[in-house]
Parts: sequence; C-alpha cells; structure tokens
Amino acid sequence: MDKNRYAIAVEKLTKMYGNGETEVTAIADATLQVQPGELVALLGPSGSGKTTLLTCIGLINEPTRGKVVIDGITVADDGWKNGIDLKRLRREKLGFIFQAHNLIPFLTAQENVMIALEINHLSKNEAKNRAIDLLTSLNLGHRLNNFPSALSGGEAQRVAIARALANKPKVILADEPTAALDTDNGKNVMALLKKLAVENRSAILVVTHDHRMVEGFDRIFQVSDGRIVD
Repeated sequence: MDKNRYAIAVEKLTKMYGNGETEVTAIADATLQVQPGELVALLGPSGSGKTTLLTCIGLINEPTRGKVVIDGITVADDGWKNGIDLKRLRREKLGFIFQAHNLIPFLTAQENVMIALEINHLSKNEAKNRAIDLLTSLNLGHRLNNFPSALSGGEAQRVAIARALANKPKVILADEPTAALDTDNGKNVMALLKKLAVENRSAILVVTHDHRMVEGFDRIFQVSDGRIVD
C-alpha cells in the first residue's frame, strides 16, 4: 500500500469487542482508500459496522488489528502506534460532522466555529476572521450572531460543516450528516460536501444508510455484517 498516495488508507482493519464466548467482531478485515478531493460513502444498514469503522479511522476507537494511515502517517498497526499524539492529529488532520449538529447552544454560529480554531491555538482575531469567511462562503453571513436555536436544521448543519472545515483538515469524517434533515436539505448538504472535497482537496468519508443521498459520490463501499462487500 502506497501510504503517501491517499489521505485515508485502511488495510485489513478488524475491531473486536469482548472476550471468549462474549467476543463480537464489529469490523472484519476492512480495506479501503480515499484520495484527496474524493467524496466516498460507507453505505449499509444500521448495525452493519459503518460507524465503528469511521471511529477507528477517526482515531477514537482503537483497532484490534490492521493498519490505518492518515495523510501519510501510520497511526495504527495492530493497535495504536507508539509515540503517536492522537489528540494533536485529530485537531490538525481531521474534521468531524455528525448526525446531530452538536453545536454549543450558548454560543453563536460564529463562536461555534471560532472555538475550534482557538483550541488549535489561533489568536481570537484570526479565529474570528476565519469563522466569518467560512460561514459567509456557506451562505450564512447573515446568521453569524444567531444562536443554534434560531437556525433551521439545514443552517445548523452548515455551521457544523464550517466548524469541521475550520482547521483546513486533510480528512473529513461524516456520520449520517443528513439523517436529521428532509430530502431537499439533505441533498443540499451532500452537494456542498462534494463541492468542498474538490475545492479544498479534502478526502471526505460519509457514513449513511440512506440510498437517496448517494448521488454525486465518487465511490461507494457497501458494508454488511462488519465487512466491506464491494
């Protein structure tokens, strides 16, 4: 596997829970690659292992076996690699989008994006300017000072996307990002992710069970009973 060619490279990844008679294999020998600028789907029913695979790639869930390479850095090889600063890599290399927007309710749209930048040590002024630019580019310039409760579902999810993009990550991981949206808003979000993948040269990996949302993906991996079957 040429680890430098891909933003995401996973080889024979297995994740198991429990021991002995209670042992469960959530993911078995999963192999996939995503290049910069690609929008790729993990498609399958609930309980198929999609989110487990995403959390292993997202440096949240330690794989039992197999290899994970993010932007040329081997982070897991039969367990986490020694000396890898997972928190720093998550901050610098990864952006996360979830089913629920998970915005902080007492912060404005602008402040929700700024906090991701300030955690990564940008000055308040730099964070403010970056947040304004991002939100404006996502047609939310008129919502900068609105709290999440005043936003529509589609607007709140776009703020969450701006937050995920804040630190210019090489990899964006999205777990059912359209599940809480109606069809039109969901398709708008997927079209936006496709546009961002191309413009920012980010690798975007999306977990979904909704076949209505797969238009425009560069590739689709089918996940069934913990295995990639495509």
